[in-house]
Amino acid sequence: MKRCAVSMLALAATAVQADTPAPGRYDGQFCVSVAAAAADCGPAQVDVLRNRRLNVRISDIVYRLTLNSSQVDVVLMHGTMQIDGFVGHYEWADAALQFDDLDKRTRYELRLAPPKSAR
Repeated sequence: MKRCAVSMLALAATAVQADTPAPGRYDGQFCVSVAAAAADCGPAQVDVLRNRRLNVRISDIVYRLTLNSSQVDVVLMHGTMQIDGFVGHYEWADAALQFDDLDKRTRYELRLAPPKSAR
């Protein structure tokens, strides 16, 4: 019984990680919507790192994302200064990573193009 539970947990962890893109550099589109306002979207440079971490660069702002089993840790950096941070629920919808900052009523969506090395 115990072995079965451990196997189920390992299988669930593998399924969650299967949605994370392979490490590499990607072009992306990053959309942010606040409350009921329409999303504001723009280009982003995305580095997918090991251990389910992503760095999303928009100009001189970097969103450092760490994907856990169902939550994402978000740290917003301007150079070496942290300017915000939160933990929220995330999900992959096709090639789009979607997550929310409930305190600020803000929704984020990151869409990735194929990795630059694959073009």
